Amino acid sequence: MGALTTRIISTNDPSALNLALETLRAGRLIVFPTDTLYGLGCDPDNPAALTAIYTAKNRPAMKALPVLIGEISQLHMFVESVPIQAARLIARYWPGPLTLVLPKNPLLPRELTPYPGLAVRMPDKSFARSLLVAAGALAVTSANISDRENPQNAEEVRAQLDGRVDLILDGGKLRGSAGSTIIDCLGSQPKLLREGPIPFQTLLDSWNAE
Repeated sequence: MGALTTRIISTNDPSALNLALETLRAGRLIVFPTDTLYGLGCDPDNPAALTAIYTAKNRPAMKALPVLIGEISQLHMFVESVPIQAARLIARYWPGPLTLVLPKNPLLPRELTPYPGLAVRMPDKSFARSLLVAAGALAVTSANISDRENPQNAEEVRAQLDGRVDLILDGGKLRGSAGSTIIDCLGSQPKLLREGPIPFQTLLDSWNAE
C-alpha cells in the first residue's frame, strides 16, 4: 500500500492520547498496546474506517471485528443483553485477557460484524483503558497482516503496517504474544473459540457456579 506516512509516538508522550483521539475522529487507523497484543483500532461506528482495517490487514471479510471497551458502562452500547453467567465472568475476569461473544446491538454497522454476536473485551492496561474511555470504545484487532506473526513492539508493527496506518503508539515490548481467551456466550453453555491465558475449564466452572 504505502500511501500513508505512518507516525510513531510513545505512549509516555503527553500529546499521545490527544493525537490518537484526533486520528480516530478523522476516521483513520491507530495501533496501540493492550495487555495481550498490539491492537489495530478505529471508530466502531465508522463503516469506512472499519473497511480500512480489513484492507490494512488483508483480513478475510468473513472475520468480524472485536470491540474493546474501557469501562463497563460502554458495554451496553454494543450488546443487546448480557446473560447472567456472562456477567459473572465479566465481574471476575475483566479487565483481563478474556473476550466474550455476546448478543450484538442490531444497530451496529454490518462492517463491524454481520453475525448475531459481537466479541467484546476490556483490556488490563492503563493507557489502553484511558484511550478507550476517552474514545468511547474501539473496534480493535491484532496489529499484523493476516496470518503473519503478532508484533511484540512498535518497530515490528511498523515492519508490517508501515503506510497502512496513520499512527502507532509505542508502549514498548509486550511480555507475550498470546491473544485473549475467546468464548461464545450466545448459547446455554459457553463454547471455546480460542484458547488463551485463562483456561476454558476455569471459565466453565465460573459459568456453572451457583
